[in-house]
Amino acid sequence: MFESLSEKLEQTFRKLKSRGKLSEANIKEGLREVRLALLEADVNYKVAKNLIETIRVRAVGQEVMGSLTPGQQVVKIVYEELTAVMGGTAAQLDFSGRPPWIVMLVGLQGSGKTTTAGKLALYLKGKGRHPLLVPADVYRPAAIDQLTTLSKQVGVPVYPSTSHMDPVDIALQAKIVCGEYGADTLLVDTAGRLHVDQALMEELEAIKAKVQPNEILFVADAMTGQEAVNVAQSFNERLDLTGVVLTKMEGDARGGAALSIKSVVDRPLKFVGVGEKLDALEPFHPERVASRILGMGDVLTLIEKAQENFDQEQALDLARKIKKNEFTLEDFQSQIKQLKKMGSLETILGMIPGLGKLKQLKEARPDESELKKIEAIISSMTREERRDHTILNASRRRRVARGSGTSVADVNSLIKNFVQTKKMMKRFTKGGLGSLGRGGLPF
Repeated sequence: MFESLSEKLEQTFRKLKSRGKLSEANIKEGLREVRLALLEADVNYKVAKNLIETIRVRAVGQEVMGSLTPGQQVVKIVYEELTAVMGGTAAQLDFSGRPPWIVMLVGLQGSGKTTTAGKLALYLKGKGRHPLLVPADVYRPAAIDQLTTLSKQVGVPVYPSTSHMDPVDIALQAKIVCGEYGADTLLVDTAGRLHVDQALMEELEAIKAKVQPNEILFVADAMTGQEAVNVAQSFNERLDLTGVVLTKMEGDARGGAALSIKSVVDRPLKFVGVGEKLDALEPFHPERVASRILGMGDVLTLIEKAQENFDQEQALDLARKIKKNEFTLEDFQSQIKQLKKMGSLETILGMIPGLGKLKQLKEARPDESELKKIEAIISSMTREERRDHTILNASRRRRVARGSGTSVADVNSLIKNFVQTKKMMKRFTKGGLGSLGRGGLPF
């Protein structure tokens, strides 16, 4: 996400910082490069133009010219203005008034509405809500079956609609009987089309009039770039949207839609889909995204993911084991499983300040298959071997290699790396275990 834009901005700011004192000409030259980077990232040209002008006015003033570190001040201004153009702060869902609270998902066919409904159900469930999934797309083959399957996967009820029912009646009846399902929140998955048409809009307007939703979220594929912004405008004119969800952000290297949508449509980007798994839906935090774009990492999101996926008691027990040099392959395997829950290694590394800029890491992308190989090797060991790697003699290693479908060299490499990791941890404990005790990563 934003990889290409990040790299170009980094190059531009490196030049500015190397100059020491800055002149107005230096700043204009740098901002010209920033503008080109934004346009190449598919940011709306009016948004890019206005953003650069706002930055220029601030950058040529006393705030920068009188600073001892003018290059860093320019970066600070760009960060603040990027944050502002994306909405400033995270926009929350509206759960005011009395339940049931209704969230209506709209968008074109293929944008990911149904999958987003399932992801949102899981997200709200984790926040203590009791969602009911409502399949109101009676036109797309298997749309109702897809949402029913998703409901089972996330563990929430689904309203039993059929393709012979009227979408408006489905939404209204679900609102009336939601209490019977123990639900306080309805997630209405509406129909889409390949393009905006009158029949679609009239149906969505009728559903809105009948159920009066708290939220109308427009779901768009981030890969479509500015087209997603244009379609969002069309939906907003008819439905008065309350927010936007961009899907497939993990595959969008440019990110222009995310940077443009608030300014163009005047509606906040509330969620982004960052993967295929059902837990891969994140609230959109403008300040954190701006930080990632500028290569500053995203420590807050990293901490939140760690808190969600790492058990506090296990973390404390792990800290104790490391301190006493009792860390085993069994513990190592457990930590890998919890780490994988946080998302891809590439995404996690990108959240750590400084790591995203390292050339070595850019050239050596984290290989998820290596983690699977490590897990397979450790799983092929006996409990005694996992708890005491020193008993793994040559014959045992051959057996483990056969059982895991790997080579003896792979097993030897794992043991060697594990021993080195233990030594590193032992040195680390001399500096204190505060971060581990708070659930920090052990490697």
